[in-house]
Amino acid sequence: MLFMRIHPMNWQCKTFNQLSNIELYQILQLRSDVFVIEQQCIYRDMDNKDLLASHLFLSKDNQIVAYCRLLPKGVSVADAAIGRVIIHEKYRGRHLAHKMMGKAIDIIIHEWHENKIYVQAQEYLQGFYQSLGFKATSDVYLEDEIPHLDMYWES
Repeated sequence: MLFMRIHPMNWQCKTFNQLSNIELYQILQLRSDVFVIEQQCIYRDMDNKDLLASHLFLSKDNQIVAYCRLLPKGVSVADAAIGRVIIHEKYRGRHLAHKMMGKAIDIIIHEWHENKIYVQAQEYLQGFYQSLGFKATSDVYLEDEIPHLDMYWES
């Protein structure tokens, strides 16, 4: 009988200066693959906010497969924020986004001691964010030609 070895998920959260060159390269590559190529959106990804952010990610087989950045209050908006939420195409449908967002919220609430979190959500993901407790606070608007809306999570 064959047994599948179960590997625990090794989520990591690092500041910009703690990221290795390889980790940073893989993060930027994944963001480019999804946001620029897959979603066909030309925008300035490297916006200097990465320097102040914490980077939450999951690696599997030496490749980053899930990623988001956590922004302290005042960096993007007045409150703490979560952005650049990505799951590698090959790893979608495995509930990694829910697990990652749960970890991101936990870090912001329990380690940063914040009680309000902002996301600029793509409209088609509104239901996903609502399932995590986020509430829409704006009408739908275009950002880089993609429908978005502002959403907040509050404890």
